[in-house]
Amino acid sequence: MKILIVTDAWEPQVNGVVRTLKMTTRHLQAMGHDTHILSPQDFRSVPCPTYPEISLALATRAVVARRIDAVAPDCLHIATEGPLGWAARAVALRRGWPFTTAYHSRFPEYVHARVRVPVGWSYALLRRFHNAGRATLAPTPAIVDDLKARGFTQATLWSRGVNLEAFTPEGPRLPRGSAPVFLYVGRLAVEKQVHKFLECDLPGEKWVAGAGPEEARLKARFPGVRWFGVLGGDELAQVYRSADVMVFPSVTDTFGLVMVEAMACGTPVAAYPVPGPIDVVGHDSPGGAIDDNLRAACLAALARPREGVRRHAEQFNWPDATRQFEQALVPLAGWRDSAKAMAERASLPIS
Repeated sequence: MKILIVTDAWEPQVNGVVRTLKMTTRHLQAMGHDTHILSPQDFRSVPCPTYPEISLALATRAVVARRIDAVAPDCLHIATEGPLGWAARAVALRRGWPFTTAYHSRFPEYVHARVRVPVGWSYALLRRFHNAGRATLAPTPAIVDDLKARGFTQATLWSRGVNLEAFTPEGPRLPRGSAPVFLYVGRLAVEKQVHKFLECDLPGEKWVAGAGPEEARLKARFPGVRWFGVLGGDELAQVYRSADVMVFPSVTDTFGLVMVEAMACGTPVAAYPVPGPIDVVGHDSPGGAIDDNLRAACLAALARPREGVRRHAEQFNWPDATRQFEQALVPLAGWRDSAKAMAERASLPIS
């Protein structure tokens, strides 16, 4: 099949959404599918307020429709709720095309953390966006249940994986002392609650890999931390396996790919018991520890054997996750023919 994925999140961004889409397209291609990405790289764009590294596409529905027609997809997946996502949704609805969507980020909680917009307002907007599709793909059972409770009628599971060959316990490590090393990997933004980790009274060292709008403030407040900036590939795997615990202080992520990457390197995870960590790490888990007291979670995770952590991570694999994605897709063939016939009768252009 020829699959078109419309996304407002794409390179050069470095985040879980982009990594998920890149790995999914790679595995779809390995399964024999022809995949295409429609992203802000295909249009003029402007920086997103407060997130300048995120580009917002400047494109009308007509232009988006022409780009979609140039691909002539067999299936349409709308990955994000940004300008491109809304434009593609409008095109599909006008033509009577089915499509799938994905719930990658707890956007209402992010917005509330930044500008105090009531969470209910944002969820109402997202319900309108996603309920028009045939499936809203969410990364964990806890997130699926939460969305259904909030009125998302099409929520279904699309899990995540990890590159078990790139992220391994074997390989080079960074020089360090004998004291424990606690690591955070991710964006340095208010909704990630990095300060909750850095405020913990823990033995040993604290390392941080990432960048974001909170970077300068955090560096000024916590000068004793070792800062690595943005890492990728072999460097990121090296930092994971060099740490004793990877700390995940966010309560707004839907999955948290960094948790699985760390566990694949044998490094246990400490997190709060919220959607995401509940399914990825779990209670009484060999992969790490979750606790309302983040310090307690860190100290409990420190005792987890690294061999068991790796085995826990191996349940998350991209081939299985990609098959879930594939099975949710809805072919356009019959719907496209029906839409063309309706357009001809109404003398409206369809493509």
